[in-house]
Order: sequence, then structure tokens, then C-alpha cells
Amino acid sequence: MLRGLDIRDLLIIDRLELEFQPGLNVLTGETGAGKSILLDSLGFVLGWRGRADLVRAGAEQGEVTAVFDVPADHPARGVLEEAGIPIEDELVLRRVNRADGRKTAWVNDRRASGEVLRALSDTLVELHGQQDDRGLLNPRVHRQLLDEFGGHDAQVEATRTAWRDLSRAAKALDQARADLAAAQAEEEFLRHAVAELEALAPEPGEDAELDRRRRLMQAAERIGEDITKAHQALSSGEGAEARMGDALRWLEGVVDQAGEALDPPISALGRALVELGDAVQGVEAALDSLTFNPHELETVEERLFAIRAMARKHQVAPDDLGGFADDLRTRLDALDAGADAIAGLEQDLVAAQSRYDSAARSLSSARTAAATALDKAMSGELAPLKMERAVFTTEITGTEPGPDGRDQVTFTVATNPGAPAGPLNKIASGGELSRFLLALKVCLTREADGLTLIFDEIDRGVGGATADAVGRRLASLSQGGQVLVVTHSPQVAALGDHHWQVQKSVAHGMTLTTVTPLSTAARVDEVARMISGDTITDAGRAAARELLGG
Repeated sequence: MLRGLDIRDLLIIDRLELEFQPGLNVLTGETGAGKSILLDSLGFVLGWRGRADLVRAGAEQGEVTAVFDVPADHPARGVLEEAGIPIEDELVLRRVNRADGRKTAWVNDRRASGEVLRALSDTLVELHGQQDDRGLLNPRVHRQLLDEFGGHDAQVEATRTAWRDLSRAAKALDQARADLAAAQAEEEFLRHAVAELEALAPEPGEDAELDRRRRLMQAAERIGEDITKAHQALSSGEGAEARMGDALRWLEGVVDQAGEALDPPISALGRALVELGDAVQGVEAALDSLTFNPHELETVEERLFAIRAMARKHQVAPDDLGGFADDLRTRLDALDAGADAIAGLEQDLVAAQSRYDSAARSLSSARTAAATALDKAMSGELAPLKMERAVFTTEITGTEPGPDGRDQVTFTVATNPGAPAGPLNKIASGGELSRFLLALKVCLTREADGLTLIFDEIDRGVGGATADAVGRRLASLSQGGQVLVVTHSPQVAALGDHHWQVQKSVAHGMTLTTVTPLSTAARVDEVARMISGDTITDAGRAAARELLGG
């Protein structure tokens, strides 16, 4: 329930504090007094998209604060929890509009986005007028409204899930078919390329190894001569090894006479001979490695050039040829298995289509039952509004399958017996439309506990007994809840539990709007004004007292 509304420096309001009550709250005033400004202000703090120039002329910023009661089971608590905002029994929304256009909002003193405000708004307030902004006149949302009335959440979700599965299955099949067609177009290339690569069988690192061997064999003759000379210098009869061996024998022959003085050089020579032996073996191994079949160089070069040519052909690095071959084999395997895979995907699509058809049929049946219930409920609501001869019908026709099923829903009316039925917004006149919308609103909001319902001149175009019927329906709708009505009808105003008068005045060259709660006596005068016009007559006051119940 909306408990309070505090407006500062918005449009032609400098400061306004309103305390609303449960039941039927009516706001009246002359045309242009500023009643719509109150709704603009409430819409602003609730995050609704509206006019941009809200700040009062000369003010730095405008501000609106709205206070709501949120019982323990109120749906607004779920929005607060998801947004990480502290949850209390009292919900305080505050939004500031600066003169430069910047807007800032708080929920329970926690900064909040416009999205959070609008999510809260859906659980707190519902605004309704002849030009219904919630889509009652828009056939494109009638299906959603019927689903809300019938409580079809589970069936709608099941249908949407089945549609998503069906869409995925169809997409997977289309993709598989496209892949198979592309693979078939390059089948000859794939098979030839795989055969070539399997015949070549390149190994990772083979290119570098072949290049090393090729370079070595190309240099073998030149470096072989030098290595042979080194081998002769080390190991021939006149080489280093023989000379060092002679030196060691000479020293060992006189070591007894020389004593300890020769021990170090003898040890060093022994170590040197060991190292020299290792060097000789290494040189000999190098000479052996340079010995190769004259045709080996040609073989290595042919292999090396074949690998590099294959790499250039497929525009990959030589070491990546093996992985590239694996990729081609995978594509070839997919081609070979493509027909089987498509057969499986076709079966998946048939199963998904069957699940969707079943879910859509179930939803259609539920909608048909809900349409019958809604038509019956509307018949019961139209009678008190002096439209007992009118017929409201919820038409369900087939349409293209989609995530919400295969039904198109349209609210139609026939205002008189025998008259052709047609869309709600094309058949009903202004006054009739108001009453149809009021009845439809009552039916569609039966379960909307905790909502503050706002009706903006829903009684426009009706008067007399019909206006009285509208007022009584609004009063009935407000029982156990809260309804705010902006009205020009004295019959509706007289039925309010609480009455505010909206007035516009000019002071010191500035136009301002004020809203005043009316006492019993003041209420008589206001209803009399609504009856008589600018000049309140005794007859007008008498009529007002009669409307107000004495």
C-alpha cells in the first residue's frame, strides 16, 4: 500500500506531502489543476519512463519520496532480496532529478538503478486509464493477460522449454547438413590429401634433423681432412699420445732416484693420457659419422624437400603436418559418418517436435478453459456497470508456432445484442470503453494482492447512474486494498473513503499546485462544484449531500 508521497520542486509543485489511506482515495480538481502532475511524480519515483523536464523552474533539483507498506508475503521482498537491498516492513523509494537531467535513486537508503525501481513498481502499483498503458487495448499482449488470469505459468514455461529444445534440434540438424554438404564438396581433396600425408608420414622435429644431417654431409669432405689431421697428431707413432707415453716411461724409470719430486708430474701425465685417450675416441667417432653412402645425401635432401613442399602446399609449418593430417582425417571421418549422424539428429528433431506439440496442446486447452472463465467473470462485472446487454468474448485462434504456443488471443466485444463483435479498442465508445476496461481490470487483478491500483479518469465520458455504477465498482475493488482515482465525476468522488482536492494558484508571479485533504464540509463544496461548475449553488450543495449520503 502507498502510504506517503513527498514531492519537492517538481514542475509546478514546490513542496507537497500526502498521506494516503487504505480503501478508495479520490483526487479531484479543475482541469489543468495538476492532477496529472501527481501521477508524473509517482511514476518518476517508480522509475517509469516519462517527461524529462520535471525540475521546477529555478530549482537545482526535484525530488520525490514514496513510502509503501510491504507485508511479509509481499512480492516486492523478492525484488529487494535479488537486488541485495535491506528488507523491512516499510519500503522507502527516493529519486532525485537534477536540473542538468541526471537522475539518482535510493531504495531504503541504498543506491538503486532504474531497472530495480521498475521491477519494484510492477509489484507495488498498477496505473490504468482509458488509454491503457498496460496493454489491455493491445491485442499483442492479450495472450499474456489471459495466461496471467488462468495461472498458466507452468504450462507456458513447459512450452517455452520445448520450443527451445525444438529450435536447438532444428539448428543442430541444419548445421550437420550444411557441414556434410561442405565436406562432400571437398571429399576428393580430403581423401587425396590424407593419402599423400599418410604416404609421407612426417614426424615432429624431422625437418630440423634432416636439415642438420644434410648440412653435415655437405661439409663432410672439407671438415674431414682437418679432423683426420687432428687424429694423426694425437695418435700416430709421432703423435702426442706416443710422446706423452715415452715421457711417462722415462720419468717412472728414474722416480726411485729422484724421490717425491717426480710424483706430481707423473700423476699429471697419467691424467693427461686418460683425457687424451677420450679425445682420440671422440675424434674417431667424428670421423666415423662423416662416413656415409654417397647416395645418402641425395636421399636426405629428397626427404627434406618433400616435407617442406608439403608444408608449403597446405600452408602449415613442417612440424604441424602431423596435426594437420589428423584434422583432415577427422573431417573425413565426419564425412563417412555424416549420414548416420544426420539420421540421429532427424530422430532428435522428431522427438523435440512431439514434445513441443504436446506442450502447446496442453497450453491451448488451458487457455480455452481460462477464456471461458474470463468471459463468465466479465459478464458478472459488466452487469453492475450498466452493461448487462454487452458481450465480452475471448477469441482464441491459431497462429504460427512460437515459444508461447500456437494461439492468438484477442479480446472482443459486442456492445448490443445482435451487433457484430470486434476488437475491444475499435468497437466500444469512450464511455463504454472505460467500463469495459474497468471490468477487465477487476477480473485480471483478482489475485494481485498488495498492489495499489490507480485509475486515471477511468470514468471519463460517463455520467448519472452509469458513473455511480463505476464508482461503486471502484469502491468494491478497493475493499481490503487501496485504490487511487483521479476523477471529474461527482458520483465517483462521493463514494471515496478519502478525498483530496487538487488546486492551482498564482502567488508572487509563480504558479503552484497544492493538494488538500478535505473535511466533510469542504467535501460537500467540492462535490457541489463538480455538479454545478464554478458557481456553487444551494441546489448543488443539496445534491452533493445526497450523493455523500446525507
